[in-house]
Amino acid sequence: MRRSSNLRYKIQMATISEKLIAVNVIAFVLFFVFKLFAFLFNFEADVVLEWLVFPKEPGEFLFKPWTIITYAFLHGGLWHLLSNMIILYFSGVYFLTYFSPKKLLNFYFLGGIFGALVYMASYNLFPAFQGAGKSYLIGASAAVMAILVGIATHIPHMRVRLILLGSIKLWWIAAFLVIVDIVQIPISNPGGHLAHLGGAGFGYLYAKQLGKGNNIASGFEKLLDWFGNMFASSPGTKRKSNLRTVHKRQPAEGTASAYSGKTKSKREQQEKIDAILDKISKSGYDSLTKQEKDYLFNAGKEN
Repeated sequence: MRRSSNLRYKIQMATISEKLIAVNVIAFVLFFVFKLFAFLFNFEADVVLEWLVFPKEPGEFLFKPWTIITYAFLHGGLWHLLSNMIILYFSGVYFLTYFSPKKLLNFYFLGGIFGALVYMASYNLFPAFQGAGKSYLIGASAAVMAILVGIATHIPHMRVRLILLGSIKLWWIAAFLVIVDIVQIPISNPGGHLAHLGGAGFGYLYAKQLGKGNNIASGFEKLLDWFGNMFASSPGTKRKSNLRTVHKRQPAEGTASAYSGKTKSKREQQEKIDAILDKISKSGYDSLTKQEKDYLFNAGKEN
């Protein structure tokens, strides 16, 4: 009983990027087990996989529209999974310092969707892909690149400490990975690398618009809210009453001073947050103490 409550607590305390990592890892393990059984009992596992990965043919996609989401939670191998999850974890740490968990989901899902559409368009428009055989898109790379490029666009001069390389700017990392994808297009897996660039392009565009105060994904955000509320209000779930007690507030002495104290407290909290963010920009996230990380995390939840 205690173990289950500890597990439930850890799940509740996990960040949205950590939860996405968990879903990807669970999906990878489940499909590995499925492929193991397919091998032992001599049946074709790829037949099932084709119903979850994203196709290059628009006609096939119309029969399997869910694949534009499911493909971003599947991986072709252990290194494919590890590389994507490492990038998701570290970019997620910085991302959630500046944006809400809901925004991270927007970047992940829409980056994956945009990457898939670029992949499909490439196979059907560029002469280089004419006559190509069966091809499918798999992996979270486009979604992860959207998050990395998005936060690198928002805080390009944030310094990150890397083993062997030392302290380097965040936008250098994003730019390096984008260049790697561009260079590899004529070498191997061209459709996959174009999809990565599609996700990166969306991340850049979305972050730029957010910086201008425009949330171009507000419609998708509402869809996520509706989807979440649909499960929250399922049968057996307790619903809050719409009735509430209203108390008439009586004027009291010291109201002005109480308001002033609250304003001062808010200002002090913001000053502390600014000081922590300034420390991150100078020395990187890893330079924070545990207390500073917890303070920043809790402040983010309140906002």
